[in-house]
Amino acid sequence: MSDSRPVPGPTAPEAPGNAPALPPKARDIAAGYAFAGPAVELGALVWDGQCLPDAPIRVPLSALNRHGLVAGATGTGKTRTLQLIAEQLSAQGVPVFLADVKGDLSGVSAPGQANERVCARAAEVGQNWTPAACPAEFYALGGTGQGIPVRATITSFGPVLLSKVLRLNQTQEQSLGLVFHYADSKGLELIDLKDLRAVVAFLASDEGREELKEIGGLSTATAGVILRALTAFEVEGMAPFFGEPEFDTGELLRTASDGRGLVSVLELPAVQDKPRLFSTFLMWLVADLFHDLPEVGDVDKPKLVFFFDEAHLLFDDASEDFLDSITQTVRLIRSKGVGVFFVTQTASDVPADVLAQLGNRVQHALRAFTPDDQKALRATVRTFPTSAYDLEEVLTGLGTGEAAVTVLSDRGAPTPVAVTRLRAPESLMGPVAAEALDRAVRSSPLYERYAEAVDRESAYERLAAREAASRPVQETAASGGEPGREEPSVVEQVVTSGAFRSLARSLGTQLGREITRSLFGTARRRH
Repeated sequence: MSDSRPVPGPTAPEAPGNAPALPPKARDIAAGYAFAGPAVELGALVWDGQCLPDAPIRVPLSALNRHGLVAGATGTGKTRTLQLIAEQLSAQGVPVFLADVKGDLSGVSAPGQANERVCARAAEVGQNWTPAACPAEFYALGGTGQGIPVRATITSFGPVLLSKVLRLNQTQEQSLGLVFHYADSKGLELIDLKDLRAVVAFLASDEGREELKEIGGLSTATAGVILRALTAFEVEGMAPFFGEPEFDTGELLRTASDGRGLVSVLELPAVQDKPRLFSTFLMWLVADLFHDLPEVGDVDKPKLVFFFDEAHLLFDDASEDFLDSITQTVRLIRSKGVGVFFVTQTASDVPADVLAQLGNRVQHALRAFTPDDQKALRATVRTFPTSAYDLEEVLTGLGTGEAAVTVLSDRGAPTPVAVTRLRAPESLMGPVAAEALDRAVRSSPLYERYAEAVDRESAYERLAAREAASRPVQETAASGGEPGREEPSVVEQVVTSGAFRSLARSLGTQLGREITRSLFGTARRRH
């Protein structure tokens, strides 16, 4: 006969010594966080205006690949929450990626400094605060700013992400996809912007049009839009972000010699005026990781936790295909041991299909000054489980460094909503000095590998060389031509020369196979 007695649930921690017992409702909330095993300690429960250090609020380490959302208005403490989680993950051997948009996360690499506020917060939440630094690497997109340069080839970046950066509409995105399809089928890698520009121009020419005839072709008008977008993109100084050596996202999975997880910080202050670019580049990093990592299923701790700051920029004006790819990536990358945390102001910044995949929530204060603010507040409250709190009132009254938290327990069930006073980070809360950052970058073993851009021979250079070799014959034949006629540009000469088709075929033969693509149309890395 089977035992039908109920299995006891988790029990809230008992108040030590002569400390007062927890109020009944607070005790029920605390019970939801009383799981055993490794965890990230977030802080202490706040109930009825009182901080209860005997009721710790925590996230199981094993639940951090179930993704999450850190949200809240500007100035409410989101950055410090990222830092708090990152340093504990690192200490437990989990690599972390942080996007440092404002330039104040480099302090994770230096020990914190005790002051009155830090000591007071530690005492309130029952934290044994000890200054500590994390092992860190610093990166910069294309070498713009202080950091090891991060670049991608055009082939690897793919048509979907590139279309978002170039602000192409759906028709133009589909046409760009045809261009990539042609290059992929020929086994032709596009290294930088000039390679792509040459291929687009060729496929819009009379000769090149035949190459795409069976699958729809590329109109002259659409090719013109793409070429103008590429030119404008380059004029804005975007060319350094594409090229070689291409960054190997496996670098983000490393641990230090003492077993701590490496914190990879992408320094973005120098490109914060290019939000569409850096947000899309962050998605390329995630998609590239997805390509390369094996399936691992449920794990005791993540292989990597990736914090995606200013996440709303990723979803603004995104095409349906782009949003579908984000949803699919977030859904599937969990089984590869990677957790993704989106950081933004409100839950409504994140599409519902993506939000549904985010099992851990840290919601800082929201403002409700305008009708739109009030609408966003109500929408945020509806995304939380039923709560013992009046969340509309709570979310507008949270102080800096306080948040409403709900996470997945060690059994995979959502925990009760807990208003939490968060711990103080133990690393430096602010940037390190520019000189210290520069030393850290230049002393990295990765610096020599990625510092200098390499412009190896690719489609554009081969075409230009072939055209240059044939130019003396052309000039002799044209000697009786119209005087004063403007010479065509190098690109025009190359793509109308008739050389591209035979070159592409020969390249396809040399490379030996098509380039294959996965989510976001990004190319699988070829080692």
